[in-house]
Amino acid sequence: MDATNIISLLGGVALFLFGMAIMGDSLKKVAGNKLELVLYKLSSTPLKGVLLGTGVTAVIQSSSATSVMVVGFVNSGMMKVKQAIGIILGAILGTSITGWVICLSDLSGGDGWVKLLSTATLTGIIAVVGIVLRMTAKKQSTVYVGDILMGFAVLMFGMTAMSGAVAPLKESATFVSILTSFSNPLLGILAGTVFTSVLQSASAAVGILQALAITGAVSFDVALPIVMGIAIGAAVPVLLSALGANTAGKRTAFVYLLIDVLGVIFWAVVFYSVNAIVHFTFLGTIMTTVSIALMNTLFRLGTVIVLTPFIKLMERLVCFIIPDKAETPEEQEMDRLEERFLAHPALSIEQSRLVTNSMAEKAQENLFAAMDLRHHYSDKSHQAVDDMESLIDRYEDKLGTYLMKITSKTLSTAQSEEVSKFLHTISDFERISDHASNIAEVCQEIHEKGLAFSDAAAHELDVMESAIKEIVCITFRSFIENDVQSAIRVEPLEEIIDGICDEMKSHHVERLQQGTCTLLQGFVFNDLLTNYERVADHCSNIAVAIIELESDSFDTHEYLHSVKEMKDAAFASFYDEYQQKYAL
Repeated sequence: MDATNIISLLGGVALFLFGMAIMGDSLKKVAGNKLELVLYKLSSTPLKGVLLGTGVTAVIQSSSATSVMVVGFVNSGMMKVKQAIGIILGAILGTSITGWVICLSDLSGGDGWVKLLSTATLTGIIAVVGIVLRMTAKKQSTVYVGDILMGFAVLMFGMTAMSGAVAPLKESATFVSILTSFSNPLLGILAGTVFTSVLQSASAAVGILQALAITGAVSFDVALPIVMGIAIGAAVPVLLSALGANTAGKRTAFVYLLIDVLGVIFWAVVFYSVNAIVHFTFLGTIMTTVSIALMNTLFRLGTVIVLTPFIKLMERLVCFIIPDKAETPEEQEMDRLEERFLAHPALSIEQSRLVTNSMAEKAQENLFAAMDLRHHYSDKSHQAVDDMESLIDRYEDKLGTYLMKITSKTLSTAQSEEVSKFLHTISDFERISDHASNIAEVCQEIHEKGLAFSDAAAHELDVMESAIKEIVCITFRSFIENDVQSAIRVEPLEEIIDGICDEMKSHHVERLQQGTCTLLQGFVFNDLLTNYERVADHCSNIAVAIIELESDSFDTHEYLHSVKEMKDAAFASFYDEYQQKYAL
């Protein structure tokens, strides 16, 4: 085998891997994001998980891709490890489909019309059809079908190139000697594991083994341990994907390796123990592309059948090997923003919605806790407000980064609007929490200096705080429930709060002149009013985002201008209601 053959072999491997990637990606695009949602929603029982894992992997042509997706589900808390094990078992079986596709490269024709059945002819026809569809189709789904055909054609050309490059090896005594050494089970398993770990694809490793089989130098006793090693090596990309995952995600990735290792140990012990007793006569049988595909499928099917009844036991085992690591509920919540979901906008946006809702609820809780400090101050409660404010800052940072990554993906109009709403509102939630921290500091000053408001000032603050609590509750509920009708009530109440602030400041000046309030009380009084007014402003911003995005536009200034200028019947009705409710 000279340098030309080596270059041809490497070129064939490159075409083979590239064709496989194009075909798998295009198949996934044709199926759309529904595959991920199906995996998430319909894996409630082990049997369903196995069947779904098999089906999805057969479509996207990659057990690693399916398993990495499942690691993301578990890491984000959407799925339990027990559910994931069934899907991974199915994925390990589903990846063997590629080997049967590669068997088409073994087709050959005779004379006349029979030549149409040859690999070269079929591949050429498929390539022509694929490129025509890709260049002329107007529907995107048809273009993807063209990509599938082109990917298949490139894969087959790569397979043909590999087969041609390794053909001279059947005359090489060195090559035959090396292959024969792999009949040692341990060496063969090790070779298959290392080879697949480098390629990062079990399907590709099996395809290259099938190409070598065309030389006629691969026997059953050589192929079996290599196929077993390929199964173990396929776990490497899944393990790598879990490096940044939480405990549950790491357990899920480790399950892939555990299943393959247990399958190899079980079948190696069974097969070679029986062989030691009865001495199988078929070990020297020369393998073909079809027989290797069959061996690969039967080995994986046998592993799935044997291990499926022990899903609960495997779950306990991985939990023992990878013990729990303490995580706060907030850290678990932010784990929903799973990087693996960015390729699937429907999932990543849904997770962003859940985390944003959690951030909103914590901001509301923090504001109300800060307001309560005016009546019941303690250093511990003040520290809790500051700690929550720091946590909400982290929410904003992580959500903002994640949402910006989502915007770089191909989104539908509705998805773009939802992401825009989140991006426009998370800063308002964070600023409301900032004001909660400010209010807590004012309450600390009131407590430390022993300040007491006059009865009139205290009553006015109680009215203001009631109005603030109502506008926050309306705003946050309308955001979480995406309730536009509730959001419409926010702007009239915000105007009432602005009016109350002005009126309270005027009353305070009168009390200063009368001597019923001091200048020191006035400073903290005005600080509280300023923070309350800013909170109402941020509630107005959030309500505007909900209303404007519902009408497919986002012009805050124009909306507020039109509301205040027109003051329609609904606005006037709500305004009158709140004016009476919060009259000083």
